[in-house]
Amino acid sequence: MSKMHAILIKDGHGPIENLYIGETDKPVPTKGEVLVKIVAFGLNRMDHYQRQGGYPIPPGASSILGVEFSGRVTELGEGVTRWAVGDEVFGLAGGGAYAEFINCDEGLLLKKPGHLSWVEAASIPENYITAYQALVKYGEVKKGDHVLVHAGASGVGIAAIQIARELGAATVTATASTAEKLNWLRSIPNGATHTVNYRTEDFAAEVKKTTNGKGVDVVIDFVGQSHWAKNVESLAIDGRMTILATMSGNEVSTVNLGPILYKRLRIQGSTLRSRSLQYQTELITSFRDIIDKVTGVNGGGPIRTYIHKVYPWTEIQSAHHEMADNKNSGKIIVEVR
Repeated sequence: MSKMHAILIKDGHGPIENLYIGETDKPVPTKGEVLVKIVAFGLNRMDHYQRQGGYPIPPGASSILGVEFSGRVTELGEGVTRWAVGDEVFGLAGGGAYAEFINCDEGLLLKKPGHLSWVEAASIPENYITAYQALVKYGEVKKGDHVLVHAGASGVGIAAIQIARELGAATVTATASTAEKLNWLRSIPNGATHTVNYRTEDFAAEVKKTTNGKGVDVVIDFVGQSHWAKNVESLAIDGRMTILATMSGNEVSTVNLGPILYKRLRIQGSTLRSRSLQYQTELITSFRDIIDKVTGVNGGGPIRTYIHKVYPWTEIQSAHHEMADNKNSGKIIVEVR
């Protein structure tokens, strides 16, 4: 088997300083798979947890970090009909994107539109498909709904805000921890209609004011324990909440089940990486209705992807420090060069 370079982790897991560029086996596409030469890949919070040894890898996935990328098709596995060598694509994977080459099922790829750069395309799959899943598949957002998005300046948060606005949400309230992030979220096209600093303000009280006492129809949450009670308080009758992460902790010491019952709340936990291939393929197929609306920051589209900073992969440690320090408003991208 031929070799390639990839970002590896000394001792298998550990601190940021354990990341390095090393040599490993180049993957060979099997039936239904496509080999892609990667141009750029996106950083995600799960990469941070996996590097530390705290995120289980889905069965059969590469142990190399990274779940989203852009690049060119270089080889086709048996039976592949959707793609040809030379096609420009971007997509999702269970792992392996921090590398020169990646194997990917043909159903998990999307054609890279000409109006998106390689960097912009690499910033879309994980964040925008996750946001679409949370809002549309589970949140069932519709025109006139009120939406609350936590971690508003995160990649998924920014995507969720814009998709909700494009789908006709009456209000979209975003939470974040600094005035700079909140001001930016209100300033972008199709950005948040309202913002709340969750450290200094009561977001449940604020959304009640915003919605004239009704509460929000949809909550997208990444925080978990510390936000649980106020999330339930924030929800309107028949409200829906999708929990995508539990950054503040998994356990809530006391839970009042009454509001869940009497407000007929629907609370859905969701991950994307561990989903079946069939589920992910079907989700990506439905997401194609959205992709033509996504442009770069200067593209003029109703949904835009925002890049915080681009690093060469020789500076992968600096990129991970930027993410770990929570400095980004928008996506951190790494170019394979």
